[in-house]
Amino acid sequence: MITFQRYILDNGLKVLVHEDDSTPMVAVNVLYDVGSRDEAPDKTGFAHLFEHLMFGGSANIPDFDDPIQLAGGENNAFTNSDLTSFYNVLPAQNIETAFWLESDRMLKLRFNKKVLSVQRKVVVEEFKETCLNQPYGDAWHHISDLAYKTHSYRWPTIGLVPAHIEQATLDDVKQFYYAYYRPNNAILVIAGNVKSEEAVRLAEKWFGSIPTGQIPERHIPAEPPQTEQRRRILHADVPSDALYLAFHMAPRLAPEFYASDLITDALGNGPSARLFRRLLKEQKLFAHIDCYLSATHDPGLLIIEGKPSEGVSLEQAEALIWQELEQLRTTPLPEVELQKLKNKVESSLVFSELSALNKAINLATFELLGDAALINEEVRFYQNVTTEDMLQVATRLFRPENCSVLHYAAPKPALN
Repeated sequence: MITFQRYILDNGLKVLVHEDDSTPMVAVNVLYDVGSRDEAPDKTGFAHLFEHLMFGGSANIPDFDDPIQLAGGENNAFTNSDLTSFYNVLPAQNIETAFWLESDRMLKLRFNKKVLSVQRKVVVEEFKETCLNQPYGDAWHHISDLAYKTHSYRWPTIGLVPAHIEQATLDDVKQFYYAYYRPNNAILVIAGNVKSEEAVRLAEKWFGSIPTGQIPERHIPAEPPQTEQRRRILHADVPSDALYLAFHMAPRLAPEFYASDLITDALGNGPSARLFRRLLKEQKLFAHIDCYLSATHDPGLLIIEGKPSEGVSLEQAEALIWQELEQLRTTPLPEVELQKLKNKVESSLVFSELSALNKAINLATFELLGDAALINEEVRFYQNVTTEDMLQVATRLFRPENCSVLHYAAPKPALN
């Protein structure tokens, strides 16, 4: 049970405090309600660009990293399609350093051509390294484009093309910053060796005077149901053939999500998972196979990816996967197998609660979803899933018309 106190400052900043005197450390997490789904189609990658720009200096702090390191702490950030999160972990006695740093870059980021130029180059190089110059690196670009036709999940977090970042102007980034990086669009979570009264006092001191912003209304069109299978074959310079199957699934808070998550575990989590055990370990028909989901706030994707063994064609490999999926659609999962999956999830959730940082990030994420208290309901939601739930969800998920298929066809060896 993770206990916490919730406060809302006059400027709209939500403040959550979790007291834990079993650690000498404290985690300070600032989550902004903005991700790649909030970008314009011709200006993608901005949320990720801002993850970098936020470390480029602010009104009173030329460099973000040095002060936190001198305070004995560390920091980092991440962006996805739904949110952007900045976190700091440091000794509890130095907690005010994190408040000072985070509040200053929320107050006023330092905008100049030099900082923007440097970070544009960093992000573009990251794009090239991870997406263009790495085998299968553009997979998510193709999967998103196949699966989504109207929703802004149709581009990945890093952006559609490098040109969108290369062409970003100071006016563009200022507009994005003042639209989303405001206290009334943020959640501040403090977890660790701190008292609620002190945390709230520091929040008022450092964040209370930051003015609110006019946050844009979200008008993201819902993705209509997919009614036919979509396919794409890429003849690419990759080491071996690979295939991806993407299925539309329920959003993060839907009851169906928990059964879907357990299905991914049944198929791809660990050596006893069905796809791994049967197709890779026993029959040796795949060199690699995995199953995972996007866990997005709006309806997301369940992905199966695999690399067939030498001599197994992409068509054969895909048919083998569909055979395994058909079993889940038609045959109830044995109770003992389902309970094993639930036990693994529960132990994973409990283990994640040992870290002050994980608790801070998870509290912020659930608060953004609607209520941080949901963090304490996760185990129950998973435990309530029945074999009938699993069968019904698998039946809805694993339909050809609900699937987008991506094949990477590697070059064939030359004949002597």
